[in-house]
Amino acid sequence: MPVSFELAVPMFITIWFVVLFAILPIGIHSQRESGTYVEGTDPGAPVNPQLLKKALLTTVASLIVFGVLMVVLWLCGWGAA
Repeated sequence: MPVSFELAVPMFITIWFVVLFAILPIGIHSQRESGTYVEGTDPGAPVNPQLLKKALLTTVASLIVFGVLMVVLWLCGWGAA
């Protein structure tokens, strides 16, 4: 691996959160859009956010992005002693 474990973990966590924030708005419909407004809640609140599905999708996508990054770093010779 072109980077140490101590560097790889924070890199993966950063990639995971960036990908999560990119995936979160996909497929979201607000209460106002769907017409199922619940009294006392914000009309812009999502009806069904599907957070578990998005967390799993984020993890898979992050593993792919992290793997590609590690391959690129390895091919460039970064971290080689």
